[in-house]
Amino acid sequence: MAKWGEGDPRWIVEERADATNVNNWHWTERDATTWSLDKLKSLLLGLSVENDEGTCEVTEVSKVEGEASINNRKGKLIFFYEWNLKAAWTGESKSGVKYKGAIEVPNLSDENDMEDLDISVSLNKDEPETPLTNLMKTNGADKIREVLGSYVGYLKTEFTQGMILPTANGMSKQTTSQSKAKLNKTQISSSSGTAAPVNTGVKIPTCKFSMREKFLTSPADLYRVFLHQEMVQAFTHAPATVDGEKGGKFRLLEGNVFGEFTELVPDEKIIMKWRYNNWPSEHYATITMTFMDRSSETELKVDCRGVPDNEEERTKEGWKRYYFEAIKQTFGYGARLF
Repeated sequence: MAKWGEGDPRWIVEERADATNVNNWHWTERDATTWSLDKLKSLLLGLSVENDEGTCEVTEVSKVEGEASINNRKGKLIFFYEWNLKAAWTGESKSGVKYKGAIEVPNLSDENDMEDLDISVSLNKDEPETPLTNLMKTNGADKIREVLGSYVGYLKTEFTQGMILPTANGMSKQTTSQSKAKLNKTQISSSSGTAAPVNTGVKIPTCKFSMREKFLTSPADLYRVFLHQEMVQAFTHAPATVDGEKGGKFRLLEGNVFGEFTELVPDEKIIMKWRYNNWPSEHYATITMTFMDRSSETELKVDCRGVPDNEEERTKEGWKRYYFEAIKQTFGYGARLF
């Protein structure tokens, strides 16, 4: 009886089938470290929580140390990531007193479940005790755990596009999550089903909502605020790039927000493609701003369509804080003078 070895014709057939690579049966590796550094910083920076005591915000990401990579082995994606994170938070009480503290996440790793993630929150030395510390230890830690979980999700969707290549029939194998099951790396195993071609991108559930805000200025003055680079830099307190023409691009808040103006009706309407930089690649929401003259003030209606479901609250809070409140404080459009 022939032995199963190098001289066996069955071995030769299997060797050749593997060599033709008709089903992506090969080993490829992609380094996700640099991408992860930017993604983790963008997800954490600006994260905020609030209650009756005041507000807290992550104001600096001081350390992102570690590595991440993805391997494709015979149609299976194997994820590896290990990070040590440090950040600073600032709290402000309802009475206006400010506090500073630190955050440390020493074990963001594919070997640990998200619910087991250690998140250490502390108040800086010489800072007086404040209930805001507890706010960060509870609601703040929950929100940090949530955004770090989204990092893992983006790593497995946004970053991996194209790693599972089309098979012989032109379709890509669909990947589904598999538990660690005694493995020290998270694996995504190919299922027997097929998925759409990889170049269609990642489909995500979205939502739509509207916001209204009143400003003590004219529609013309408020309209200009969104289209002039100097004015945008003034209310965001940071460098920005704004080309205030139809088809013009904009980028602000340290690159965390960017998009394109798709329609402009002077003093009446602005329509734009708009996104946070951590959203799935090439996914934009459609933002329509309508400026309505209300005699001594302007009512701004903001209609948002195509916002990822899990980004609804963050998007609402971001517009309220970094647009509405910031514009009022910078240009004096929020307080009526008698």
